[in-house]
Amino acid sequence: MSSGFKVMSLTDAAADRIKSIIADADRPIAGLRVGVKNGGCAGMSYTMEYAEARKPGEDMVEDKGVTVFIDPKAVLFLLGTQMDFQTNKLSAQFVFNNPNQTSACGCGESVAITPANPEALRASA
Repeated sequence: MSSGFKVMSLTDAAADRIKSIIADADRPIAGLRVGVKNGGCAGMSYTMEYAEARKPGEDMVEDKGVTVFIDPKAVLFLLGTQMDFQTNKLSAQFVFNNPNQTSACGCGESVAITPANPEALRASA
């Protein structure tokens, strides 16, 4: 999107974890690809995978020395999201602080997300 704002941002913890994952990869990696897919008890879940190159139509976010590619179908669902990496006693995981998320299931694996309204975004820019 050429509107002057980033689709997503990263916390320091998320950026550090992505750098570590990319450094440990068994092949050259350009960044991390983030998207959403239908599924789970709340309706949608976040997806992440290695990205060897930018695909046509993808947004690219560069934040804190890390490159994240955004699946074009996910842009309106991820707008304004901050990606974090949290570690606690029982788990270590990426967490998406998404203003478009309306609910989540109890297991934390899936979410309900309402897409951002492009008209409202243009009006506030």
